[in-house]
Amino acid sequence: MSDGLILVGFDAGQTHCRCKLSRWHNGSWQALGEGQGSGVSHIQATGGETRFMEAIRSSLQAANPDGLEITAAAVGASGVEQGTALQNRARDLLSASLELPKKHCIATGDERTALRGAFPNDAGVVLISGTGMIVVGRNESGLEQRCGGWGWQLDGAGAAFDLGHQGLQLSLRMADGRLPDGPLRNQLWQVLGCRTATDVKAFVVQPDYQPAQLAQLAPLVCAAAEAGNVEAAAILDRSGDALAEAAQAVASTLGLTKPKLCARGGALQNLAPLQQAVDTSLRRRQVDARWDERSGDACDGALTLALESC
Repeated sequence: MSDGLILVGFDAGQTHCRCKLSRWHNGSWQALGEGQGSGVSHIQATGGETRFMEAIRSSLQAANPDGLEITAAAVGASGVEQGTALQNRARDLLSASLELPKKHCIATGDERTALRGAFPNDAGVVLISGTGMIVVGRNESGLEQRCGGWGWQLDGAGAAFDLGHQGLQLSLRMADGRLPDGPLRNQLWQVLGCRTATDVKAFVVQPDYQPAQLAQLAPLVCAAAEAGNVEAAAILDRSGDALAEAAQAVASTLGLTKPKLCARGGALQNLAPLQQAVDTSLRRRQVDARWDERSGDACDGALTLALESC
């Protein structure tokens, strides 16, 4: 592995794309700059390729205003699955955006860059719960395993979207008399700008409906659970169990008997009751795991992957 390399790592999100520029020197990283640019959409969506390239270029310009020559780059983006044609296309776009040889460009899913950011070279399991969810892990041999993350239409249990979705379902049961009414129903409906159950139905079938609109309801569901709402507490328990189940599956597949866990994503990092629900389920499942605070983020993981390409 060469020394003195200037490398760049990207975390390409829908809202914005983050970038870190670093030099690998004498076996350690020297930070050179950080920046933020425009966000991406799915590469296969209309205008997706153009948005991807604009995100890469704008974030790099913010991180590298002096135009330092880059040796290699890696990007993590949602929906870029390992071994697919889409991964190859993302790599081509990264190469074209930076005018770098493809052999020095890595494109992968953002869950993988999050994993390598938290656990660059050691074993561990990362639980990611934001709008969506996915659990990924790595063992000492470098073998990686994922669980979940198949999209909110199919597999959102444990994510903020799922908490909000189940909370909204609960509100409709309150509205039509299947359950006693309570303050949670009005709180959820106010956030969505709804006054009636018919409004709620119309909201979720509108053409521009997005999962993030229900994900924003998750804190209200957690607060209701903490305040003693039994049905909301049951939703929280199911979400925690879904994440624990995925973590157990990843750890078992990788042969990790006492896995180190790292929390990532807005829901798991900011909603303490959700992490507590995960802990409760792990104990019930007799998984001997412990949370490990890790500072490395997805951009750091992308830098590690870029280094490995050299």
